[in-house]
Amino acid sequence: MAQQHREMTGTDTAGALLAAHLNAQATEFLRSLRLHRESTTDAQGAEESLEAARALRRAARRIGATLHTFRPLLDPEWASSLRPELAWLSGTLAQEHAYATRLDRLLESLHRLSGQPTVPVPAVGNRAAGRHGWAQPPVQSTETETSAPRGLTVGAAKAAALLERQLTLAKTRAHSTALQAFGSSRFHAVADNVAVLASEVPLTSTSEDLKPLAAQAESDLTEAVSALPLGQAGHPYNAGALVHGLASDTAPDAQDAPWLKVRSLLRLHRYAEEVLLGHATLEPRIADASHALNVHREAAAAAAAAAQAARTPRIAPATAYALGVLHADQRHEVEAARFAFQQAWLHEAVSTR
Repeated sequence: MAQQHREMTGTDTAGALLAAHLNAQATEFLRSLRLHRESTTDAQGAEESLEAARALRRAARRIGATLHTFRPLLDPEWASSLRPELAWLSGTLAQEHAYATRLDRLLESLHRLSGQPTVPVPAVGNRAAGRHGWAQPPVQSTETETSAPRGLTVGAAKAAALLERQLTLAKTRAHSTALQAFGSSRFHAVADNVAVLASEVPLTSTSEDLKPLAAQAESDLTEAVSALPLGQAGHPYNAGALVHGLASDTAPDAQDAPWLKVRSLLRLHRYAEEVLLGHATLEPRIADASHALNVHREAAAAAAAAAQAARTPRIAPATAYALGVLHADQRHEVEAARFAFQQAWLHEAVSTR
C-alpha cells in the first residue's frame, strides 16, 4: 500500500490526521490478513503466507503504538481493551520468525568461529555434509587432510546439531501456535475491531494537538537513554556485556532490560513521527540507532539460546565448550551493538562540535 509523506497543516485537525493514519494501518492489516488466507500450500504460497503474516504484524504494532501514544484523543475503554490484544497477536506471530533468525545467526557464528567457509562446501570423501553444510569429523586423518584446513571440531558440529534440534522444535511449536491463534475466537475479535477501525475511529477529541503527545514520546525515549551506561558502551571491547552475561542467574540479564526498554520507546517515537509526517525517510541517526538495538536484542536472545543449550543434561564436554564460546561471541555482539548505538545516538552532538 503506497504511503504518502504528509505534515500537519492548519487545515488538518489532529483528529483527522490520527484517523487517517489508523484507517491506513487497519486497511493494511485487513489486506495482509486476506493475502494470508488466500496463500496456497506450496513453497511459493508458504513464502507469501510468511510475508503476509509479517505485514500483518507490522500493522498491528503500529496500531497498538498509536493507541498508546495518542490515547488522550481516543475512547479510553476501547483503546485500553484493543491494545493488549494487538500486542498478543504481534508477539504470537513474531515467535516463528524469531526462532528461525536465531538459529541462522547461531549457525553462522559457529561457522565463523570454527573457520568454516561462509558458503558450505559439498561433501568430499568420507565427510558427509549436513543440512547446513556441517561436515562430520573424519574417521581417520590422512596426510592430505592434515595439510588442509581442519574445519569444524567435533564439539562445534555437535553443538550445531543440538541447537538445530532445539530451535527447530521451538520454531515448529511457534508455527502451530500461530495457526491456532489465526483460528481462535480471540483473533476474530481483534480482526473485527480492526475492521471497524478501517472505517471509523472512536475519537473523543479532534482539537487536541498531536505534537505535544509525540513530544512526550520523544521525551520518554530521551530519559530512558540517559539512564544507559553510554560512557562505558562508548569504549570498544569493554567486556561489560560479556561479564554480566556470565552471571549464574538463569533469569534474563537485568543489564539488558534498559536497552530493551529503549528499543521499545524508540519504536514508539518512530511510529509517532509517522503519524505526524507519514512514511517519510527516517533520520539516519534514528535509523542507525534502531538497527543497533535490533541487533542487540537478537544477539542477546541468541546468547541465551546458546546458554540454554549448554545446560542440556549429559552433553559432551567438547560440545559444552563450543556452546560456551558461542555464548561469549554473542555477548560480544551485544557489546558491539551497544557501541554502535552510542555512536549513532551521539552522532549529531559530535558532528556539531
